[in-house]
Amino acid sequence: QVQLVESGGGLVQDGGSLRLSCAASGRTFSTVTMGWFRQAPGKEREFVAGVYGDAGSTYYADFVKGRFTFSRDNIKNCVYLQMNSLQPEDPAVYFCAAGTPARYFNPRDAAKYAYWGQGTQVTVSS
Repeated sequence: QVQLVESGGGLVQDGGSLRLSCAASGRTFSTVTMGWFRQAPGKEREFVAGVYGDAGSTYYADFVKGRFTFSRDNIKNCVYLQMNSLQPEDPAVYFCAAGTPARYFNPRDAAKYAYWGQGTQVTVSS
């Protein structure tokens, strides 16, 4: 059974940092498209960052503006989102998502992902 489990969320001060982790199990995800999305109360889920298959091409939302870094550890079957300079606009539940092997798509396309984690809450205090 495929499972994605996020961790690392929490409360941080304006300008602080958090590192989110997503541990994948049930299959190897080293060659699939992976992404991070977020959803704030009353808002649509939006793309944050992602990697296109095993090509290594990483994509970011414009609002990231160099503050967030997506990384991947294929040995541990994990992906990470390092978030620096967190702002009052960043609080949301952050979700990890994974595609399936041999199905390559734009990481921004939430509808194409096959698996989702349960999310981890990020809160920023001003």
